Amino acid sequence: MCDTFIATGSVTPDGITIFAKNSDRDPNEAQYVISLPAADHAPGSMVKCTYIEIPQARHTHGVMLSKPFWIWGAEMGVNERGLVIGNEAVFTREKASREPGLIGMDFLRLALERASTSYEALEVITGLLQEHGQGGNCGFQNKIYYHNSFILADSGEAWVLETSGRHWAARKINGFYSISNGLTIENEWDLASPDLVDFAVANRWCKDRDDFSFSACYSDKIFTRFSDCRRRRGRTMELLAAGKDRLTAHDAIDMLRDHYTPDYDPGKGLTGASVCMHAGWGPVRISQTTGSLVAHLDPEKPAYFATGTAAPCTSIFKPVWPDAMPDMGPLPSGTYDEASLFWRHEALHRSILRDYRALIKLIKPGRDEFEKQFVSEALLKAGLNAEERQGFAGQCFSTCREAEDRWHEQIRGITGRKRHPLHRAAWRTLNKAAKMKY
Repeated sequence: MCDTFIATGSVTPDGITIFAKNSDRDPNEAQYVISLPAADHAPGSMVKCTYIEIPQARHTHGVMLSKPFWIWGAEMGVNERGLVIGNEAVFTREKASREPGLIGMDFLRLALERASTSYEALEVITGLLQEHGQGGNCGFQNKIYYHNSFILADSGEAWVLETSGRHWAARKINGFYSISNGLTIENEWDLASPDLVDFAVANRWCKDRDDFSFSACYSDKIFTRFSDCRRRRGRTMELLAAGKDRLTAHDAIDMLRDHYTPDYDPGKGLTGASVCMHAGWGPVRISQTTGSLVAHLDPEKPAYFATGTAAPCTSIFKPVWPDAMPDMGPLPSGTYDEASLFWRHEALHRSILRDYRALIKLIKPGRDEFEKQFVSEALLKAGLNAEERQGFAGQCFSTCREAEDRWHEQIRGITGRKRHPLHRAAWRTLNKAAKMKY
């Protein structure tokens, strides 16, 4: 379960498009942020994606990706041309293929490497979709198969693209838009696969073109309902509407932390989801937000803010750039490693879960103060050279590490109240699987 949203320059105070995404995955599925340089490739060369090889492009752009450790592709990312993409799992009446193929995260990375604009990225994804289809397991601890939707944006244009098998529809975005784990395009689109409507009519999902809605006809109602995507999308659209004409990067960060209510407690409830997602007792609440990204798409000096860690409410958004990445330590895996950014933060995050309502209050003032400084300075420093930006980003990451270590030392000594036994049991199992003591 994920949430991705965008506000184009027509509804922001400075005319700059803002993109944001929470990536929800298995709790022990460590995610990390990585930068890969541009490259030229020999004619006829191939690229190995998560499962299959496909022909490589002659040139690939430099990219910055936030990705699960075991997957070739990425949940979200940007390239050196200022293109940003986020994807969502969607569940449709067309059965998702279990045969290894290209998965949504592969499409995302391939588009970032091969396209310069959001429209070019749309063409890359739909072209690869037509040629190779989509399929394969997308889960780490729990196998899951699905189709995909995307928000693709650059400084001047943004698109939403939604797919079902090889079928797809796309709309140009003007204003604000949000996607979650369900189809949102109904009977209006700018581009679509040629047989989108005919396929639905042939399967008796609708009577004719006048009766057609992509979302209504193609959606798998059971999986879509249990993803709670309608409620989550409704929430982000509500917040976007409330912030129209004044939305900033700070606001986007706050939206990614939204739990609907200020007295939220992740230890309560066996079902349901919020924008900032916390895992609980299965089988429905098995995902948590494992990575978050906000992009301020200034055409001359873009700035990006990533957590590199899970649970944005317990994380600090830090400045990053594709050409100015600080050292984040070793790449993580599915087991605890104190040296990695993701797992070092998990020690703090999982300690806070012991008494979330009380313990989150201990870190919130410092978290917000650091971010206020980081975001403001990053927007000013975005026009500096790569070496200067990298030095600044490195200082931010170092400051965060020291702060989180202090917070964890303070929190680990607090007993806290007793959690619901099922929530406690779920996390005990997850910690054991990750070889983690917290």
